Amino acid sequence: MDLDQLPEPIIQAPLAGGPSTPKLAAAVGEAGGFGFLAAGYKTAGAVREDIRELRSLTDVPFGVNVFALPAPAPPGGKDAIERYAERMRAEAARYGVEPGDARHDDDGYEEKLDLLANERVAVVSFTFGCPDPAVVERLHEVKSDVWVTVTNPAEAVQARDAGADALVVQGFEAGGHRGYFEDDARAEDLGLLVALRLTAVEVDLPLVAAGGIVDGAGVAAVLCAGAAAAQIGSALMLTPEAGTAPAHRQALSGAGPTRLTRAFSGRRARGIANRFMAKYGDHAPAAYPDVHHLTSPIRAAARRAGDADAINLWAGQAYRLAREEPAGDVVRRLGAEARTAVRDTARRLQ
Repeated sequence: MDLDQLPEPIIQAPLAGGPSTPKLAAAVGEAGGFGFLAAGYKTAGAVREDIRELRSLTDVPFGVNVFALPAPAPPGGKDAIERYAERMRAEAARYGVEPGDARHDDDGYEEKLDLLANERVAVVSFTFGCPDPAVVERLHEVKSDVWVTVTNPAEAVQARDAGADALVVQGFEAGGHRGYFEDDARAEDLGLLVALRLTAVEVDLPLVAAGGIVDGAGVAAVLCAGAAAAQIGSALMLTPEAGTAPAHRQALSGAGPTRLTRAFSGRRARGIANRFMAKYGDHAPAAYPDVHHLTSPIRAAARRAGDADAINLWAGQAYRLAREEPAGDVVRRLGAEARTAVRDTARRLQ
């Protein structure tokens, strides 16, 4: 996958958990960008169906994003999870459901690798960790490029050494889950431009910049800083092709602040602040995916009820710049705006 050959230097973020749809990936690809399907939280069979639907909609290449194997459950974590589960009982009763089973699973990792080895998609990307070099080699054998999400230069070096073809450099501004290899609260959080520049001088791989990019000026900025393309997520959440829940759409049309929280999944993620985040954020243990499974029935019930106060309203810090328009129009508009921004900047530097 040659990023320099994309008509528009725009990558669709995978957007796991609902917003990702075959129609969204197809629309982005048809407009000259590069679309992704999210395999996270889905069975291998459901991912297969998404791939087949996407291929029925377009012939353009696309990628599939996979959650890397989770870290082992932390020592002593069981007690913390049980205490959090007790807090969730009253919350679950509020919506007439029971808390979920706080299991520590691998999201069907091996089954999804087998599927992708058979489906031979253009790109397989990994989030939440670095795949083993043998996994990378297996995907290379079927002509799939491998991208890895990184948040700092040390992770970038590890991904390069594993054989990655490109890196998605995620800044602190990004919405949704942080892509840390190790979700350690002591880790330094880097803004996108800092992470991008530090990574660019450390590894010689194509870089995709992610985090807080919602307009063409943001695209131009990261291209000037060394990225081969910009990955956008919040910019696409209001499109008709996205599977964004109605309550989430309404929140994205507002102006609430974003915060990082473990409350919904046990892993730090950025979303629009709401009641659930404020009430439980200080109590949630660092236990992913256990907490995700624990809170999942509550969030599903709140979505059905249209209650934005108990769902994860993932959004990047610049989400207020997003517009409600077709995904293809977003891609083309951001590309045009980026070209204008680059021309204006070039004139200023003459």
